[in-house]
Amino acid sequence: MLTDFINKQLALAHYKLLKDGSYFGEISGLTGVWASAATLEACRAELQEVLESWLIVKMMAGDKVPGFATTAKRNAVLQHA
Repeated sequence: MLTDFINKQLALAHYKLLKDGSYFGEISGLTGVWASAATLEACRAELQEVLESWLIVKMMAGDKVPGFATTAKRNAVLQHA
């Protein structure tokens, strides 16, 4: 479930080559999910880490995540951590 969501979101990511030669990546619709790195591969890896952290924070706060449905309650997530 988590892996599928993460993979689907990463497939929607947009990357730009910046003037300084570094890369910037973001996932539209997921505010705050962006990354920058010296190479495209590093940018992709960083974006995945940011997405994973963002998702955990959202779930623990009980916030809705676009495209991701969960029935877990905040306390249940904390108890299993």
